[in-house]
Amino acid sequence: MSWRMPSETHPHDRTWIAFPREGLTLGETAAEREEGYVTWTAVAAAVARFEPVTMVVDPSEVERARRSLPGDVTLLEAPVDEFWMRDHGPTFVVDDARPGVLGAVDWIFNGWGAPDWARWQDSAAHARLIAEHVGAELVSSVLVNEGGGIHVDGEGTVLLTESVQLDPRRNPFADRTRVEAEMSRTLGATRAVWLSRGLTRDYDDMGTNGHVDIVAAIPSPGRVLLHDQRDASHPDHAVTAQLRAELAAQTDAAGRTFEIIDLPAPATLTDAHGPVDWSYVNHLVVNGGVIACGFGEARADATARRILAEAYPEREVVTVDARPLFSRGGGIHCITQQQPTVVP
Repeated sequence: MSWRMPSETHPHDRTWIAFPREGLTLGETAAEREEGYVTWTAVAAAVARFEPVTMVVDPSEVERARRSLPGDVTLLEAPVDEFWMRDHGPTFVVDDARPGVLGAVDWIFNGWGAPDWARWQDSAAHARLIAEHVGAELVSSVLVNEGGGIHVDGEGTVLLTESVQLDPRRNPFADRTRVEAEMSRTLGATRAVWLSRGLTRDYDDMGTNGHVDIVAAIPSPGRVLLHDQRDASHPDHAVTAQLRAELAAQTDAAGRTFEIIDLPAPATLTDAHGPVDWSYVNHLVVNGGVIACGFGEARADATARRILAEAYPEREVVTVDARPLFSRGGGIHCITQQQPTVVP
């Protein structure tokens, strides 16, 4: 097998999302739950403007999903507990030696390190479910990993963070060599670019311990969009400076030094729980578009749209308010997973 994970800019057949269901993540009050439903629905509607969307829906939420979602969103009924599809769902790959073949990597998912509060057993089955549904070959992995913990350029480069793949709560016996071998086998990665960590808020009890897709993304080979916290009073000011230095010292699979494109953070620094991790890096590329996180700041949101439009030429950038997602632990990229088009 010669599996390879295409860049997110590769054409998509569809985007996969999981519809939220009642529980700790969605919220304790009726207003909090409604806010979550509205936001997941808004993201699905934005994506559906550009490409097909399939939503995995728990049986308890089917009627609500049918009422809420646009009619062109396809529903797939299955048990759901967590609904961060990027993390618990399949990572799709192609086989360059076998045109037309789609693969689906089934990482082990343990709720971001098996914290006491997490419930993940139902959603951990979605990779196999979806692979069977679309006729993809299942690529089983013994690595505990999430789709938000990796980012690729489609040409052999993968971004990783030491605090995710080498997290003892995930992979207590792993080291860089073992992780890199598995990234090569499953994703076709020939060059692993290791970052030391993620953003500060991501290390809270309900965080992911440093997912890369909130700090760095590769819009095209040789270029990296990097979260840029410019306020020195925010702890991520030092973090992003550190990450910039780490990226500048490394090269991609083709031996290129990275052109680093700063993506400034919004002006808001804190919420009721401390420093925020609001990041425009956590966007989704779709066919002909980019679904960008918005944070209710007209100037900052517009700046992000401009930078993303320049990074992804000839794509329409659409902003969706992502604050309700970030308050629950993630962003637009975190709740979505692209299925690449395979050419016969």
